[in-house]
Amino acid sequence: MRLHMFDLVAGVGVATDELVAIEGSDAVEFLDGQVTQDIRGMAVGDVRRSMLLEPRGKLRAILWVLRDEERVLLVTPRGTGGGVIADLDRFRFRVAVNLRLDDRPVHSVWAPAEEPGHGWSEAGSAVEAFTPAGVPHHFVAGVVPPEGRVLDADALAAHRIAAGEPRFGEDVDDATIPQETGLVPEAVSFTKGCFVGQELVARIDSRGHVNRLLRRVVIDGVRPPRLAEVVVGGKVVGTLGTVAPRGAGGIALALVRREAKPGQSGLVRWAGGEAPATIQEIARVGLTGTSHTSNSPLR
Repeated sequence: MRLHMFDLVAGVGVATDELVAIEGSDAVEFLDGQVTQDIRGMAVGDVRRSMLLEPRGKLRAILWVLRDEERVLLVTPRGTGGGVIADLDRFRFRVAVNLRLDDRPVHSVWAPAEEPGHGWSEAGSAVEAFTPAGVPHHFVAGVVPPEGRVLDADALAAHRIAAGEPRFGEDVDDATIPQETGLVPEAVSFTKGCFVGQELVARIDSRGHVNRLLRRVVIDGVRPPRLAEVVVGGKVVGTLGTVAPRGAGGIALALVRREAKPGQSGLVRWAGGEAPATIQEIARVGLTGTSHTSNSPLR
């Protein structure tokens, strides 16, 4: 059975993320050369997804970018803002840019049935940022969380899994290639010019393929632990990342080898047992891509 966002209830994840501020007259130009998104091509008030890579092209962070005139705000998972600042600071040479961690916690508002808003704005002490259509949540940065049902850790995990939203350090890490996440069409510009880690991303886009892809795994009868093995055809094809309960079973995100196709059945196996499981494709419906000139699909 395919998992739908309407299986889940609306609610608020309290302090799930944090805010990094890049400020100064060179902020936009500086960040444009560091991350995968076309920051200069964004309109003031726009919100887009982006990635921060290390020089060899492996993942360092998955971000939401909020463009301002001489300021850019980055939404990043709680506990990762310091690492984002440290990575950016390595390349901050002779530019009018200040990097800081904003002290306002960022709350995620999940509303699967709600019509999306547009862009971001700041009123008083709060920032509200609406993600593009197809992403069933938006963000509010402020000391006081927005009103609504508070989602516990299991509910938040279930929302992220249903939406196919990987979290750095839990579902993906610094060994992950951007194309493995499935987020490249909405997070990477192939026309804006150079950025850190561009060579690997462009080479894979034009000539290559990746051996793993982010998938949803539905497990029957039990909620397995994180890092349980995904087994298809007798072979281990991946390990579970985020895991959440669903009915009598569980759901999870996993980077799975490409030979394990969506719809295939297999097992999830761990030290304490095993359970039947099915691999699902993550359909990113309604999301628009960034600038792209390649006509070569991943093969």
